[in-house]
Amino acid sequence: MQRTTRRIAMACSALATTLLLSLSLSPTPAHAATHDPVVFVHGLSSSASSWDDWVGYFKADGYSASELDAFSYDWAQSNATTAQQLSTEIRNVLARTGASKVDVVVHSMGALSSRYYLKNLGGTSYVDDFVSTAGVNHGTSTASWCAWLYTSCAEMNTGSSFLASLNSGDETPGSVSYASYWSNCDDALTPDTTAILSGATNVEVGCVSHTDMNNDHGVYEQVRDFIG
Repeated sequence: MQRTTRRIAMACSALATTLLLSLSLSPTPAHAATHDPVVFVHGLSSSASSWDDWVGYFKADGYSASELDAFSYDWAQSNATTAQQLSTEIRNVLARTGASKVDVVVHSMGALSSRYYLKNLGGTSYVDDFVSTAGVNHGTSTASWCAWLYTSCAEMNTGSSFLASLNSGDETPGSVSYASYWSNCDDALTPDTTAILSGATNVEVGCVSHTDMNNDHGVYEQVRDFIG
C-alpha cells in the first residue's frame, strides 16, 4: 500500500513538473500597445527613412519604438500590389504589438495604396485613423513626366482609371476617422486641392513644400493630435 501511494505521489509530482515546464516555455503573449501603432507609408521616389523626423517626434511624445512602423516598398510597382504588401505589414504589426487597430499616416503617393487597402482589402477593420499628408488623392498632372516609366506614376496621373475606381462612391469608407493635410503652395500637386477627400477632416496648413509635409513639426503636431 505504501509503495502504491509513493508511486502515485511520484507520478503527480512528475505531472506537475511537466505542466510547469510547459507553461514556462510557452511564448509570452503580446502585450497590448499603449497607443495605436502608427504605420507610415512613403510616396514616389522615397523611402521609409523619409519618416525619421516624425518617428523621432512621436518617440519624444511617448510612443515606443514598437508602436512606430515605417513601411518600405518598391514605389515603382502598382499601388494595388503595394496595398497587398501593406495588408501583410499591418497584420504583422498587430500581431507583434497585441493592438487591435493601427493608425495609418501617409505622404504623397502613399495615399493611393493605403486607400486601396482600406477600400478593397478589408483594411477598415484594422485601421482606426487614416491621415494623408500632401496626398495625391485625386491625381496630379505633374505625374505625366513619369507615367510612361512607372506603373505607380501612371496610376496617380490625373484621369487614370486607377484613380477613377479608387474615388468612385465613398472616398472615406468604414468607421475609420480620415484626415487630409494639404498645402496651398505644393508644386507636386496640381491643383493643390487634389489632396482633399470627401468625408474627411481637410486641413490647409499654409505654405509648406511637398517634401516638407512629412518633416514639418507644425504639421506633425496637428497629425499627432488628430490620431491621439
